[in-house]
Order: sequence, then C-alpha cells, then structure tokens
Amino acid sequence: FTILHCIAATISLKQQDSRMSAQAFWKAAAPLIAVTEMHPFLVAMVDGTLDMESFRYYVVQDALYLGDFADCLQRLSKGADNEHDAKRLEAFAKGAQEAEMELHNSFFAEWDISAEGVQQMPNTLLYTSYMKRIVATRCHAEGLAVLLPCFWVYMHVGKKMLQLRKDLGDSVIRCPQFDAWIDMYGGDDFEKEVKDYIKMCDKAAAEADADTQKEMEKHFIMSCKLEHMFWDQAQNRMEWPNIVTDQGCPNEALPN
Repeated sequence: FTILHCIAATISLKQQDSRMSAQAFWKAAAPLIAVTEMHPFLVAMVDGTLDMESFRYYVVQDALYLGDFADCLQRLSKGADNEHDAKRLEAFAKGAQEAEMELHNSFFAEWDISAEGVQQMPNTLLYTSYMKRIVATRCHAEGLAVLLPCFWVYMHVGKKMLQLRKDLGDSVIRCPQFDAWIDMYGGDDFEKEVKDYIKMCDKAAAEADADTQKEMEKHFIMSCKLEHMFWDQAQNRMEWPNIVTDQGCPNEALPN
C-alpha cells in the first residue's frame, strides 16, 4: 500500500507540475511585451514629450475600446460555470465601464470633448472585432485569454512607467493627465484586479485540454500584438483613408 501510495503521489505531483497557467502565455509573448513596454508613445508620456493631440486621440479611441471590452466581460459572465466567476466577471465589466471610464471622462470634461459619434479607427476596430469574435464564437477559456492582455500588459507597462517616472524625478515636467494615467494603471487597485483575472485564467488553462490551451496562447499573443498596434495608432494618429479622394475618381465606371 505504501509503495502504491507513493507512486500515486508522484504521479499527482507531476500532473500538477505540468498544469498550464497564464504565465506560459506571458512567456510565449515575452519578446513582444519587452518591445511594447518601451513603446515611444508610453516613454514620451513619462518624459513629458508626448504630443497632447496624440494623447487626446488615444483617450477617445480607448474609451471606444472599453465599451466593447466591458461588453465582452459581460458576455463571459453569462458563460461562467460557477456563480463566483460570473459575479467577478460582472465586476470586471463594471470596473471597465465605471472606474476606467471615470478617468477618461475626467479628461473629456477638462478638454470639453466627447467620444460620442466618433468612429473606431482601423486598429481599434481590428482589436475590438477580434476579441468580440473570440468571445462570441469560441469557448469560455479562449474568451478569457483574448481579454487577458488588456489587463496584464496595461499593469505591466504601468509599473514600468512608474519606475521610469521615479528615475526621472524632477528632471522633467509632464501634464497632470499623463500622471493620472500612470497612477491608475501602475497603481495597487488595478494590480489587484489584474491578479484576480489572472487567477481565473490560470484555472481555465489548467482545466483545458491541449488544443484549447494552444488556442488560448494564440489569442493571448494576438491581443498582445494588437495592444502594441493600438499605441502605434495613437502615436501616428491613424485615420481611415479617403479612398475615393486618394485614388481619384475614374472617368467611367466599370461595367456591371
């Protein structure tokens, strides 16, 4: 009995050691994240050189993104297999709609602008369309994974930006909106929310089969790419092309 008990315990330990976690997704995306944490848009926010028009553009697009992000969290809450996760996902959705949007709305009030009637720019639409498709058409675990970078990458860059701000000290002057953004995403309250969501993803990954785990990792990496592209878009203030004007109108239309 003792030998069999030891063998069973060893097998159990090996199974626990081999369980997938969200950290494996982070490791797979680590080279990309290392580039993103040094994105010129983010660095310029800390050193105070970011153009305010680019920051306004970013905040408006981020507000549009958050609306779809919160909707995805609400959808996931309805597909949760237990009441605790359902309520927690509802709370995450509320946090995106209220806590994060409170920051954005404070900026809008200061600038006397609104996101109402503004269209999602190309990379915003690319990102929101992707995550909405995964949440709507794939399993619950994959839906959790596709939203994870918005939590985790933001916390990570927020912490990096806090450190850079500390290193720079009083050598630079930045506008208060930049500091407010850094304080929120690098702060302890947001970190707690992110860690709770990571735990949920850990559980989903550990219980998923190998094929689902691969899909979760794929979605995580894609969303990490889209996070980077979102800041690219803000830095360049990307607009939809005016195809008719840019290409010119032909003298005669093609036959039907």
